[in-house]
Amino acid sequence: MILDDFLILDNVGLYCSYGDFYLDPKQGVKTAVISHAHADHAVRGNQQVYCTEATSLFMLHRYKKNAAEQFFLKKYHEKFTIKDIEISFISAGHMLGSAMVMMVYKGIKYLYTGDYKTDTDESCAPFEFLKADVLITETTFANPNTKHPNAAQEIKKLNETESNIMLGAYALGKSQRLIDLINKHCPEKRILIHFSILPFVKIYEENGFNLGKYEVYDRKVMKNTAKNLIYIVPPMAFNSYHRAINVIRVFATGWTKLQEGNGIKLYVSDHADWDSILETIKNVAPSQVWTLHGDGKQLKEYVEKTGTLVKNLN
Repeated sequence: MILDDFLILDNVGLYCSYGDFYLDPKQGVKTAVISHAHADHAVRGNQQVYCTEATSLFMLHRYKKNAAEQFFLKKYHEKFTIKDIEISFISAGHMLGSAMVMMVYKGIKYLYTGDYKTDTDESCAPFEFLKADVLITETTFANPNTKHPNAAQEIKKLNETESNIMLGAYALGKSQRLIDLINKHCPEKRILIHFSILPFVKIYEENGFNLGKYEVYDRKVMKNTAKNLIYIVPPMAFNSYHRAINVIRVFATGWTKLQEGNGIKLYVSDHADWDSILETIKNVAPSQVWTLHGDGKQLKEYVEKTGTLVKNLN
């Protein structure tokens, strides 16, 4: 029997009382199971953290000694137990180390997606479909009007200009995917990266992902090279350089509102869009779908027509 209270969202995060742990808590807790290393999912100050090795490396770089009191590192599909719940990590395709969390309790499978995408991304392990009784899915882009274009085709837009480009992207996950895509599809471009992005790139490389050529930003190089440079910067730097001259401003995101005012619109998202969420539901074949990170109203209306129960945990 599916337990309606198996996961409860409180002011700290998504809590499982049957295992006494949190999934991606918003503040430090005794026991945290963390899906991936983005700061809105992986905070400092937890006592015990269960995660993949790559996630721990990113957290240790960002938080140093405050990352966690103790890490328990698990490989994909490796089963472990917290109290009476059997848990395993499944590749989520969101970024390096990202994982869905499969939880089995009294024979019922609960699959928490965290952030995920089903699209091809050679900078991390691919998304993996797995059957479950309950799918707990993010619904960030759960809108039938939102369909992310092919990332490889999008990145080719950068070939349409020889002007230097300032490319805004999140330092972890997105930047590494862009380095890989640009090297593969924009061979005439020379990639410079902001110094804050470099440590994350190094962790990718240490984990066996060769993203291709890049250089750490050098002001003289940028000043003396008139064309075909792409300078990848994190959002804070991108926003602070709003008066930068002699460059085309581009920001890689799935959010339309963040494309406004930029020279090239570059829709590269690392989240599941409407079609991908429906594809995931079809392949997971759950009896119930629980939604997070979005109101999920349109998904609820669509999916419940098929006889599958949908509940919003927000």
